[in-house]
Amino acid sequence: MGRFLYWMNVSLDLRIEQVPGDNGAGEWLHIDEELHREFNARARDLAAMVQGRVTYETMEDSWPRARDDVSLPDFLREYGDIWVEAPKVLVSRTRTDAGHGTRIFGDDAIERLAALRAETDGVIGVGGAALATQLLRAGLLDELLLFTHPSYLGFGRPLFDDYDRPLDLELLEHRVFGSGVTMHRYAIRDMKGTR
Repeated sequence: MGRFLYWMNVSLDLRIEQVPGDNGAGEWLHIDEELHREFNARARDLAAMVQGRVTYETMEDSWPRARDDVSLPDFLREYGDIWVEAPKVLVSRTRTDAGHGTRIFGDDAIERLAALRAETDGVIGVGGAALATQLLRAGLLDELLLFTHPSYLGFGRPLFDDYDRPLDLELLEHRVFGSGVTMHRYAIRDMKGTR
């Protein structure tokens, strides 16, 4: 059985956007070459990527072009290759087509994602707060991978949308990067400590 891992850049106050629609491009982020190479290595190891529409469209707009843009550093072109070649699922009720070998799950997405998790060996990356919140509510979200940037925003979109229950987490991995970003990977456990 696979594991759903919600991977997100966050501020110290667990915000993922300062301004609506910045889609992970805020000036508060401290992404340097060392950190991006870590992103590349982790993305390369994913069995699949599952993304909500907004996240997917952000990625779809930039990474296919990046892979062929010789003006970009090699680690950015490399991520473009990884994203294009990865097995992907787009969760959307409005999109009916997508390129790059992407499957689309619509109204029955949670049931289909549960089946995907059951039939997959390895880690399935999750992108998008709305999607991660739905998986969390359905009891399908297994892990969090948070890259915490040394910024406090004070406002903006939180890590989860409208989720007000406590989470019991188990620290699985921790690392500090030269830019001051810390990485924490957690297992999500229910309140009885089992998952």
